[in-house]
Parts: sequence; C-alpha cells; structure tokens
Amino acid sequence: MTHTQSSNKIVTILLVVLLVTLIGSVILISYTVNKVVYTAISPIRNVNDTLSTQVSKLLHPTPTVIPDPVTIIREVQSLARLETIQYTVEKVITAEVNQGVFGPLFGDRLLFIAHGYVIAGVDLAEIETEDLWLEDDVLHVNLPDAAVFVATLNNDESHVYDRETGLLRKSDPDLETAARQAAEQEILNAAIEDDILLQAQQNAEVYLERLLNTLGYLQVVFE
Repeated sequence: MTHTQSSNKIVTILLVVLLVTLIGSVILISYTVNKVVYTAISPIRNVNDTLSTQVSKLLHPTPTVIPDPVTIIREVQSLARLETIQYTVEKVITAEVNQGVFGPLFGDRLLFIAHGYVIAGVDLAEIETEDLWLEDDVLHVNLPDAAVFVATLNNDESHVYDRETGLLRKSDPDLETAARQAAEQEILNAAIEDDILLQAQQNAEVYLERLLNTLGYLQVVFE
C-alpha cells in the first residue's frame, strides 16, 4: 500500500468517526430539547386538563343528594293484603301552559313518557269471624271486594321526552310535577277501565279456594 492510499484510508475513517459523532450529538440535543419542552409544557397541560374538568363539572353537574339524618315514623300498621294482580301501563302525557298565538314567546310545553304499575287484590284483614260459616260440609266465605293497593310511577323508566319553552319565559318547575300527577291518575284509570278489580277478585277466589281445599274444605262458595 502506498503512502497516498494509507493517508486516504485514514482520512475516510476520520470522516466516518466525525459523521457518527455529529449524528449522535444531534440526537442527544434533540432528546434534550424535547425533554426540556415537555417539562415546560407539562404543567400547562395539567392546568388545562384541570380547567377542562372544572368547566365540565360546572356545565354538567352531578346532583348531590343529602338526606336528613332524622327519620320520623308516622304510623306502623299491620297488613294482610292478598295481592292478586299487577298491571304495567305506559302513557304519554302532554302538559302545557300559555299555548296559542304567543306560545313561542311565553309558552311552556313538555311531553312526558310515563311508565307505571297498578297492584290490586283483597284485604284479608277485613274478614270477620261471621264471614265464614259451614252448611252441609260447604264452606261459605264472604270475601271483601277487591281494591287497588298501589298505583304509582316507575321513576327509573318515566322521563321527560321533549320540552319547548318560550323565548321570553323560564321553565315552569311545577309543570313536570303536574304531568307526573296526571300520569298516575291516567295509569289508574286505564287499569280500572280494563276491569283490574274484577280480575283481582276472581284471582283471589281461585287462590283462596285452593288454600282452603288443602285445609280440608273441599267445597267452597264465595258470597
């Protein structure tokens, strides 16, 4: 190998070493800069995230329910109710005020989807000793008339579907309450109109007859 070739080889090696050193320096500087920038921006990001969370809580607050620690029991009553039928009813209720020509300005209107149930049966506590008597091995039972025990809304499924409030009016806080009260009455009316009491009475008689048969009274007549 000539002296010139040896010199060229050494120069090439030096250039490669220099190039590798430069690349390493650039990577190190880039990493350092990115780390410094991230360190500087991270608190700002944390502040922005905190502010976003606070704004979200203000715009979409979670209700806080605080029950009074004092509980007052008004009455304790023994019950002997035989529930024999339950109706599940759905009703659509429209509640509105100030509708008409000026409705878009001063009106308030909501559409309420009501889900509720009605339970009926016979109150066995009303049966007295003289309401049961035997005649020729036949047990006669003077059964009380069926009654509605419960007629209420299912709050988990009932909700306001739509509401329209006039431009110059605030939402009436009593409008939904009125809709709920009307819904409960309509649910009760629907069950009554469908003869829930008649079915409750018939079911009670079937149930009690089977019970009395197991007690040895093979013939039962309901008065």
